Amino acid sequence: MKPLQSVGMGLVIVVLTAKFNGYDALPDPLGWLLVLAGVHALPEPLAQRGTLLTLAGLAGAVSVAVWIPSVTDALYDADPSLGWAANLPQIGFTAVLCHALAVLATEAGDQRPARWLRVNRTFVIAVGLLPILVFGAGVESLEVTSYVLAGASVLMLIWLLFSYASRPWAGAPTAEAPTERPLAS
Repeated sequence: MKPLQSVGMGLVIVVLTAKFNGYDALPDPLGWLLVLAGVHALPEPLAQRGTLLTLAGLAGAVSVAVWIPSVTDALYDADPSLGWAANLPQIGFTAVLCHALAVLATEAGDQRPARWLRVNRTFVIAVGLLPILVFGAGVESLEVTSYVLAGASVLMLIWLLFSYASRPWAGAPTAEAPTERPLAS
């Protein structure tokens, strides 16, 4: 699997929910393991690789805790802003990933993907900060909008990851001339 496909598939697992008896049959920690594997496989030099691995690991650790329905319920019952705070590692990861991939694309001279990745980075940051208005400033009319935009930002990222997975700067294997092998005697 190409690195960006692994990251994209991991995020698909994180985003999708299939509830059975309150538990998600598509456990987010599994998705974060795929994300970690994909980030680890991205080509050198990848700006902020350590930061990406740390944020993905932290998001995965949080997802282990919130996979338990009673934990998630307690979090949102205590204060809805705690649910947003629990998602900060994921928000940070997606923003840093968009930035790092935009740098790789720019260095490879692939400007269109670099632009789209920078647009999505800005979108993720703006959407990630929107709950400050909702929970901090009490603009409750933006709550549903913030959830919809958050979903749209991660869907856009998943689309971009799968769209650019075959690019050489994204770690896709390149076709090499076959090497001659001696015949067995």
